[in-house]
Amino acid sequence: MPVNNLQRPAVRDRISRKQRRLLLLTAAISSGCGLAVELLLGTLASYLVGNQALAYGVTVGGFLAAMGLGAYLSQFVAVEPGEPGVRLPERGGVPRSRSHQLQIAFVWVELGFAPLSALLPLGLFVLFVVQGPFWLGLFLATILLGTLAGMELPILTRLLEQDEDLKQTLAGVLALDYVGALLGALLLPLVLLPSLGIFPAAALIGAIPAATVFVLGQNFPVLRRWGRWGLGMSLVLVMLTPLMVPLGDRLENTLYGAPVISRTQSRYQRIVLTRQAQDLRMFLDGDLQFSTLDEYRYHEALVHPAMLLGAQAQASYPASHQASHSPRHVLLMGAGDGLALREVLKWPQVERVVLMDLDPAVVQLAQQQPLLVAANDNALADPRVEVVQGDAFLLAPKLTEAFDVIIADFPDPDRDAIAKLYAQGFYRRLMLRLNPGGIFVTQASSPFFAPQVFACIAATLESVGLSVHPYTINVPSFGPWGFVLATRDDVAREGSMPGDAIVSEVPLKPLLSPMTSLPIPTRFLTPGMLPQLFELPGDITLGGVDVNRLVHPVIVKYQNNARWATYD
Repeated sequence: MPVNNLQRPAVRDRISRKQRRLLLLTAAISSGCGLAVELLLGTLASYLVGNQALAYGVTVGGFLAAMGLGAYLSQFVAVEPGEPGVRLPERGGVPRSRSHQLQIAFVWVELGFAPLSALLPLGLFVLFVVQGPFWLGLFLATILLGTLAGMELPILTRLLEQDEDLKQTLAGVLALDYVGALLGALLLPLVLLPSLGIFPAAALIGAIPAATVFVLGQNFPVLRRWGRWGLGMSLVLVMLTPLMVPLGDRLENTLYGAPVISRTQSRYQRIVLTRQAQDLRMFLDGDLQFSTLDEYRYHEALVHPAMLLGAQAQASYPASHQASHSPRHVLLMGAGDGLALREVLKWPQVERVVLMDLDPAVVQLAQQQPLLVAANDNALADPRVEVVQGDAFLLAPKLTEAFDVIIADFPDPDRDAIAKLYAQGFYRRLMLRLNPGGIFVTQASSPFFAPQVFACIAATLESVGLSVHPYTINVPSFGPWGFVLATRDDVAREGSMPGDAIVSEVPLKPLLSPMTSLPIPTRFLTPGMLPQLFELPGDITLGGVDVNRLVHPVIVKYQNNARWATYD
């Protein structure tokens, strides 16, 4: 009499200790790859569209939400044998055991995750280039990857709990899963992005879970066929990794209006140099940093009013203080391209400049790239210059020396990580490194496109007891641009007693005095225009803003002004 399949004994397959360890290790690796891909998508989105907070909010938040969806859907995978209306998968006429079903479902998740990890970042880049719905694409990519990642742990837990206590199973699965996520989160920014770049890193990350399927296939008899698929997919993605470089470069070239001559993916940002005729441009994460056609306007305006004020202010101090108030020692922060440094070194009385920049890759370019070296007059080779690499927020307040002039040339505060460099707490600590009577100046974004940023920086500096003097210029590449100069007026007059609180004369008086010539060569600034810099246009007003604080970085909201949408 024929035997019904449902009456045939299902194949039993107990998990050995070695197999259990392999499954847990695979889950940890997959978790690391999943988080690495999500961070990579966030990095790509912030590079392309600039809104870092929203980019990571969509990727990380969407990924976590989709993991919940995947966990819910996993209950419909590998149902219990004998459930009404369920037809069990067969192999050779014998129903597969529940363990076999779970093993196969687990590797299906890994095999599905592998090509998506490699190709979705590239697809999003293409979507951006053709001006498609990028945010929708990012959301869907995140949901797809998160759903697969969410199915993995419940399937693995069900697979392992057949041979051990549920409590022990959950502890082992979750422990290794979190460790894997940590490793993935660290390896991406520290190793993969700097050494490979976005698209090759994505392809290599995708190859890893496919390779784990091959290893599982060598140790689980029911998975041998799928192991061969894993090996083939892994080899294809590994071979695709180097091909991603020229493909990614060709797509990236479409973002710029000039040929790309240098591209570097550092731990912190994407650095691109373009050149069209005599115009050399630098972009950091897609944002223009300078054009050699007009960068001298920006850098002369940033540096020379502060240096000139420091030099001329000597006359208003007693002879015993004059030497200390000459701008001999200068701290320059966030200007690793060397262009602001070039302007500082024009002043013969400068004896020492500390240049502090977060990204060593930018400084290396400024020291070695021939066109950039020519643009900055090889300023970083000057023996008066000391380069300090690191986060100015942490390092600058810890310096043991004081400076006559401090110049801040930080990026625009469009995200929290940069907003802290414009915060009250940072300014208060930084002022401990400014000599009495010293000068501080910072770039202050566009007073037209981001007027509240301009006002906020002035208000924040004023809140730490400085006298502030905002001014503006026009840079064709940037449009109207703002700076805020601030002074300390706490040097005692000759004959005063120690501890006397004596306020010096108006610090801008030297700049407002008639001048026939400037003591250093300039291309943009003239003696007659210096007083006019501090006459703000009628449509630029100060006030009506909050102070930017570390715990409440309002400047990010001010920077993301809707007016920027009108600027091309």
